[in-house]
Amino acid sequence: MNEDVERDRFRELIEITALAWDWASRRRSGSPPASPRRRAGASMKCQCGYGCKCKAIAAAAAVGLSAAVLPAWAGTTVYVPLGSANKVIAVDAASDRVLRTFDGIENPHGLVATPDGQYLVAGSMSERPLPRGAAEDMPNSRLSVIHPAHGHVMSTIGVAGWTHHQAITPDGRYVLSTHPARGAISVADLTANKLVRTIATGPAPNYAVVTPDGSRVYVSNSGNGTVSEIDARTWKVLRTLEAGPSPEHMVLAPDGKRLFVANDRGGQVTEVSLASGRVERRHALGERLHGLDISDDGRWLYASLVTEDKLIALDAQTGARRTLPLSPAPYHLGAVRGTGKLYVSSSREPKIWVVDQASLKLVGGIELPGGEGHQLAISR
Repeated sequence: MNEDVERDRFRELIEITALAWDWASRRRSGSPPASPRRRAGASMKCQCGYGCKCKAIAAAAAVGLSAAVLPAWAGTTVYVPLGSANKVIAVDAASDRVLRTFDGIENPHGLVATPDGQYLVAGSMSERPLPRGAAEDMPNSRLSVIHPAHGHVMSTIGVAGWTHHQAITPDGRYVLSTHPARGAISVADLTANKLVRTIATGPAPNYAVVTPDGSRVYVSNSGNGTVSEIDARTWKVLRTLEAGPSPEHMVLAPDGKRLFVANDRGGQVTEVSLASGRVERRHALGERLHGLDISDDGRWLYASLVTEDKLIALDAQTGARRTLPLSPAPYHLGAVRGTGKLYVSSSREPKIWVVDQASLKLVGGIELPGGEGHQLAISR
């Protein structure tokens, strides 16, 4: 059997097994089995002709599939949107090999995965011109909902304006997309497969993060140096926080009390206190700061400097730092949780560098099938 075909069949088996265990556990407890419509995004009808797997789920539960049937390679998958290549790829984090390519995704930049790994949602940096006299909130771009196991776009959700980055709530229900040209973020409900809110934040919203408990959303507004705090229950802006000049990528501190913000044109990372809403510390790193993430142990911040061709690891407590030259133009990055790896893309070449978090040494690379790597989505 072809290795790719075998891998895809095993991924299908993983999905069916997970659903089967849910079905069986609910049946044993006396609770009604969770229907496909109760799972985030599952109300969308699959376009591939396979349906919602109801028969497969029942059959799997009947024969008592166990975790023992899961293949040894099953683990962390990193999904990468390739922008100008109009593709999204899946990478096995254990081997750093491309597992699958999803074609026909228009200019994807932002990307999230549902917590259960069932769906991906990609935002497009392309939009159609609005007709003369059309309302500004008229949808002229779209989010693509991808089913990784089937390998295609299941459905689309219309949004107003091209999308830069995205975030998803911990329950997998809501996808938040930033729309810099509209000064707002959109909220898409995956259970209903539709847009449910548009929230004005500030000029040029760039990045969004959600707190682990799902109660708050933070959005960087690169046009006025602020971060908007949003109540994820009412979808109302609660406060406007300081952030430093041109705030873009962000990451929450492990203690949940601070927000680290990359100031792109300011060449620094700011530490924002979520209690006071003020910048408490500034870490000058260099020109054109872009990607930002934090190590698995919470000690090191990683930042890419596009024009200086280097990756910096910063200990925010002591100020200690290490540098790894990467050329050309290190761009988006992401700590691959549980692997000790850091993936860093290039904005000029179709490649990803694989870096060891602890030593900050280059340990591998991934050749991409075109385009450039943007916002990484990691599924475990």
